Amino acid sequence: MTSSAAVEVRGLRKAFDGKVAVDGVELTVPRGSFYGLVGPNGAGKTTSLSMITGLLRPDAGTVTVAGHDVWQNPYEAKERIGILPEGLRLFERLGGRELLAYTGRLRGLTGAETDERADQLLDVLGLTEAADKLVVDYSTGMRKKIGLAAALLHNPPVLFLDEPFESVDPVSAQTIREVLRSYTESGSTVVFSSHVMELVQALCSHVAIMADGRIVTAGTLDDVRGGRSLNDAFMELVGSPLTTGKTKGKGALQWLGSSSA
Repeated sequence: MTSSAAVEVRGLRKAFDGKVAVDGVELTVPRGSFYGLVGPNGAGKTTSLSMITGLLRPDAGTVTVAGHDVWQNPYEAKERIGILPEGLRLFERLGGRELLAYTGRLRGLTGAETDERADQLLDVLGLTEAADKLVVDYSTGMRKKIGLAAALLHNPPVLFLDEPFESVDPVSAQTIREVLRSYTESGSTVVFSSHVMELVQALCSHVAIMADGRIVTAGTLDDVRGGRSLNDAFMELVGSPLTTGKTKGKGALQWLGSSSA
């Protein structure tokens, strides 16, 4: 692993029932970067993140996080990872504060340290008033925020987020952005996937575009954009069915909106 890399992925591959979902992904994430992973639905982003974070065993390839091989040294690697996964599952019969207290102790923090950090995270993320409510009664946005708090509680050097802003209100989203910016400015690393190009362009220092299980291009945001918006660069590289599929140039959907009624 290079000294400047927080995450290195080499030859990562995964197939389900003979269908390849991730096909030889190669990725280097610099330390202290805010790294965006973008791609259409089914591109392999979530599967890749699941393998990178040790939640799903790859068929082939290696992953190193913060200097530790995720599959050869899982304890050391996962100790340095915070995760907010897709399809977030939480202990729903705990209150928000209880969930953080439990998470902190699982991570080896002292009770006093856990409680102090939990109070600060609940306050910053606007969850103090809901701290004693059961998580099962949280809205989707609140669940995202308590999940983020749990992921940050042990102050990991690398944080992985899968669609962290989905269903989060604009005020909370701005708060999360500020927390994550402060986190990366301190030298820690964020890797997150999103479908929202404008958000990735506003937040990220680096980006990788993924399609059909492969990394199409990766690098600094400016290099990938090449003077265009990230959305324009994405569309040029990945395209859409109307420009790249079977319907290209055949007047697809001309009937739509042309009712004879």
